[in-house]
Amino acid sequence: MTSKLRLGVNIDHVATIRNARGGAHPDPVRAAIMAAEAGAEGITAHLREDRRHITDEDIDRLMAEIALPLNLEMAATEEMLAIALRHRPHAACIVPEKREERTTEGGLDAAGQHEHLVDYVGRLGAAGIRVSLFIEPSERQIEAALQLRAPVVEFHTGRYAHVEGEERVAELKRIADCAALAAKNGIEPHAGHGLTFDNVVPIAAIPQLAELNIGHFLIGEAIYTGLASSVRRMRELMDEAR
Repeated sequence: MTSKLRLGVNIDHVATIRNARGGAHPDPVRAAIMAAEAGAEGITAHLREDRRHITDEDIDRLMAEIALPLNLEMAATEEMLAIALRHRPHAACIVPEKREERTTEGGLDAAGQHEHLVDYVGRLGAAGIRVSLFIEPSERQIEAALQLRAPVVEFHTGRYAHVEGEERVAELKRIADCAALAAKNGIEPHAGHGLTFDNVVPIAAIPQLAELNIGHFLIGEAIYTGLASSVRRMRELMDEAR
């Protein structure tokens, strides 16, 4: 029997809306609690260098007020490492980060940045934080994750989400093949970026994937249907795929 696929809900863009005007509303921590009640198994938050959405206070409150595991998305910098080591979230997903980008575009080049990443992966792991690398689905990047001794990889599904037809079929196969390769080598594969009600099922059907992290679409859909309804529908689609 295929194991249940976990849903991690990224609440960054609740904070984006709050920060557009300032003040305390809408509250991303309240959104995290609602997501948990609607069926999420984890909460993801990206504390960016420029603090464009999630803030340090949000991380403080998430650690104190939610019962679900927190997946802290972070760049491989000394500042973010210190924050992660202070809070000790369940997981830390190392992502590429550029000041000028709107969102995380593309995966981390773990293969090309081994010397830079090895200390971060080691220090996070030694603190009991489950390290994930946000990478493109490729054999080269999986091999790099193995060399770095990262227990988890999260495949960037942005290309899958934005191409169509035969290109999407090919990208889906690439993700499925890489999920199987990661699992074969003892790495737990996750996936995320650009997933919606319309495209999630083929990804969710990949048996080796253990978790999907989805945020922007769910927060956007919540404008029309409410956050609980949005999360429940995504949870239903993921369950149907398995």
